[in-house]
Amino acid sequence: MGLFDRFKRQKKETRDETAKKPPLKVASKVQKPEAKKPKPGKKIIKKEFSQAYRILKKPLVTEKSSDLNAFNQYIFKVEPNINKIEIKKAVQDLYGVRVLAVNIIKVPGKTRRMGRHEGWRSGYKKAIVFLAPEEKIEIISR
Repeated sequence: MGLFDRFKRQKKETRDETAKKPPLKVASKVQKPEAKKPKPGKKIIKKEFSQAYRILKKPLVTEKSSDLNAFNQYIFKVEPNINKIEIKKAVQDLYGVRVLAVNIIKVPGKTRRMGRHEGWRSGYKKAIVFLAPEEKIEIISR
């Protein structure tokens, strides 16, 4: 039992030593340089997400997608393992616009035939991006 008493004494002594230490003094306030204030009327675009080119493969330019552009909705082909939040950050970073919402659609692959040989066309994921009313993206078809 004497062996266990030694450990108990050491623990009590270390607790008393830490309680006796005076608190550290905080250094005087360091003046930080003032941040530049933006000019009124100019947009501030933060580059939060530098990998936007890996997420957004290409904008889909079809008859239906060009009709949706009038309602501030744009369609992009995206990587299959990307979520809505990452798509939103990528569009905001790449185009410098404010995104309100993102809808995602997984387009399944389809079977194709060449004579008697049958194969598969690969599927993909597309995202419909809803922009704020005053925002616009210039997409040029190939």
